[in-house]
Amino acid sequence: MCGRYSLFTPPEELESRFDATFAFEFEPRYNAAPSQRLPVITGEQPDAIQRLEWGLVPRWADDRSDGHINARAETVDEKPAFAEAYEQRRCLVLADGFYEWADTGGGKRPYRVAYEDDRPFAMAGLYERWTPDTLQTGLGEFDGGESGSAGQADPIETFTIVTTEPNGVVEPLHHRMAVILAREEETAWLDGASVPLDPAPEDGLRSYPVSTAVNNPANDGPELVRKVEG
Repeated sequence: MCGRYSLFTPPEELESRFDATFAFEFEPRYNAAPSQRLPVITGEQPDAIQRLEWGLVPRWADDRSDGHINARAETVDEKPAFAEAYEQRRCLVLADGFYEWADTGGGKRPYRVAYEDDRPFAMAGLYERWTPDTLQTGLGEFDGGESGSAGQADPIETFTIVTTEPNGVVEPLHHRMAVILAREEETAWLDGASVPLDPAPEDGLRSYPVSTAVNNPANDGPELVRKVEG
């Protein structure tokens, strides 16, 4: 699976690499976690880098607790939670590394997986818009002071990361890994074309142990991506 990742590449480099412009003020993330609003590029707006919430909520879900942080590549075109998004709402999830936890016999140990030059890459993603039936204001800020009345809520845009079997770098750490798209596949993915959702080639990828401070999503600083001694 992919449950935590990093993106600290300077924004101007990201804009040049993905030929898209930030629609918000970018802040580096060393410990991006589910439920956070994070940078993605959608097929609808391929020239903009937007923020969506990590944890796809199907549009038919009863509430936001139904969010999915990952979608299996093998069944992404079949599962009710993902099939429509797979056909119509794809995105690139921008990252420059991700974390996996390996069982070392004495507990789980976090490792960072990244390219040797820390270059950014795109993980295959899907996104969705979910709108609550109503918004119970309670405080009257939407209804002119009549507290307790119901109003229409704004849509919530969420995303998930597609995962596949691991390559040789990730396999010792976990039985799944994020789908890292080849650069030449990114536009095709956004356009809805058939793209092989295979494990990324191992060339240039590395894994190394990092501080257990990454276990807590409240921690977010450059010290989290530094190698520590095993």
